[in-house]
Amino acid sequence: MSSNLRRILTCFILLAFSLSACQDLTAPLNPAGEPAAPNPDQPGPAQVFAPLMSSVSLAREIQLSENLPDSLTSALTLPAGFTLTTTLSQPGSPQALRLEIGSQNPVGLWTYALVQAFPSRQGGISAAELSQAWQGGPQPLRLSQNTLNVLSAWWGAPAEGAVLVLPAADLLTSAWQDYAAWAIIPFDELGPRWKVLSIEGQSPLHTDFDPAAYLLNVPLSAAGEPDALANLLAAWQPAAGLPPTQRLLNRDPARLTTLAMTGVTALVRATAAAMETQGVTYPARDLGPILRQADLTHISNEVAFSSDCPYPNPYQEGVVFCSRDSYLDLLVDVGTDIVELSGDHFQDWGSDAVLHTLELYKQQGWAYYGGGENLSAGRQALLVENHGNRLAFIGCNAKGAAFAHAADDNPGAVVCDFDWMEQEITRLRAAGYLPIATFQHFEYYTYDPQPNQIEDFGRLARAGAVIVSGSQAHQPQGMAFETSQGADAFLHYGLGNLFFDQYDLSPACRQAFIDRHVFYNGRYLGVELLPILFEDYARARPMTPAETDDLLQSVFSASGW
Repeated sequence: MSSNLRRILTCFILLAFSLSACQDLTAPLNPAGEPAAPNPDQPGPAQVFAPLMSSVSLAREIQLSENLPDSLTSALTLPAGFTLTTTLSQPGSPQALRLEIGSQNPVGLWTYALVQAFPSRQGGISAAELSQAWQGGPQPLRLSQNTLNVLSAWWGAPAEGAVLVLPAADLLTSAWQDYAAWAIIPFDELGPRWKVLSIEGQSPLHTDFDPAAYLLNVPLSAAGEPDALANLLAAWQPAAGLPPTQRLLNRDPARLTTLAMTGVTALVRATAAAMETQGVTYPARDLGPILRQADLTHISNEVAFSSDCPYPNPYQEGVVFCSRDSYLDLLVDVGTDIVELSGDHFQDWGSDAVLHTLELYKQQGWAYYGGGENLSAGRQALLVENHGNRLAFIGCNAKGAAFAHAADDNPGAVVCDFDWMEQEITRLRAAGYLPIATFQHFEYYTYDPQPNQIEDFGRLARAGAVIVSGSQAHQPQGMAFETSQGADAFLHYGLGNLFFDQYDLSPACRQAFIDRHVFYNGRYLGVELLPILFEDYARARPMTPAETDDLLQSVFSASGW
């Protein structure tokens, strides 16, 4: 084991016992064990820098180390007066500078991800397991030659046979041929068909990601004669005035958006009765922190609120529903941002209740789509920009006019017009948005997606939607990927219930997903599946590892994986 990797791993182990065990644990360690001080939680571009200060007149060369990340060296721009080279014209010149792997004079941080093919059922690993793989595990780590060069410069060379070097373009195909295989890729090269494994509970997909506690961060350093180095660092000031460690990043938190998407919410019957006796926020006792953590939280609330809604009957036989106004506090508690209105029961209590509900949402500052004050308003895509990522939500009810009542002069859910939706999704994609299409589709009590679902979901993905998600299902269903416009789209035919009491029809109705989607720098990176299990008719909780494995095995099998 290399000395540097041993020091890093030791810090991870000791961290479990003492927050002060390894010098300054807010920074990664360089090969000499010296702490750096990267702070990549501030916004800033990775490759755009301000011009050189006018007091510097001499041109200076900066030699690029041969083991720097490819995406850095291909996009790097320096202040005026500095030139990039791989071979110095005057190696001994006091003007010569170097950009290399290291943390002595930190100027950035390059983040990598440990990944498997999406159908893997593994969740995360320890730092010791990754270190052991570098020293030679049951099967080799798969990575590109450039990633091997970068990690070897920081960790030391891997053991013989510990890595399998493949062209970067072949890594995904190779991983899908062996779901158990581990690969390491740069964070900015992630895509929907990859699954990111956490290391010591840390994942670069998370908004609470701590770079100092993550093994796959590589510091970048400038080196050279002190005066020349000082001139470079003085000139190297991004427009935002960021510290030196923020100048080179491939994971900028200011460009990352997380979206939590959920299945059925219907605050009625036994769910509502439990809210009356246990407290309005009782159903979110275990799920609230997960939903609130997302930058954007989507709720598909099928039922309108009404000030004259009666006290809930957990044994109600009919399916004409309303929710009491006080139940809105549950949706407030989970951090709702976006409400889908495509549900079957949105018009159950009449148009006045629908309009009253829309007014409540407006008062909270929530956006909505898939229904509205009339047909025209309900058909419009909801446009959202977060951290520079431009998202467009569009939704409808596929079951027809008996459930979708929006008309020119009537509020309610919108019936699906697939020809129009395809055109609109294509237009939105061309306008620079990432379209997200959601359905109130037909309910099927099976993990397997049905032919009409496969056809309808696929149409919208091929039109340009990056996510197509089923909001109707009372049990989780399978998934698929479609490739459109040079990018992969994720299709999830049914997530299951979020807040609803319907799970007597099948044990599978106790299971569900929250899908946490991740966007970065205008790209859809993929989804993290968060399985949940209902404890009673109102409250679900995160699944245990064994429960998760059982659900994923069923759903992935139904997906053909």
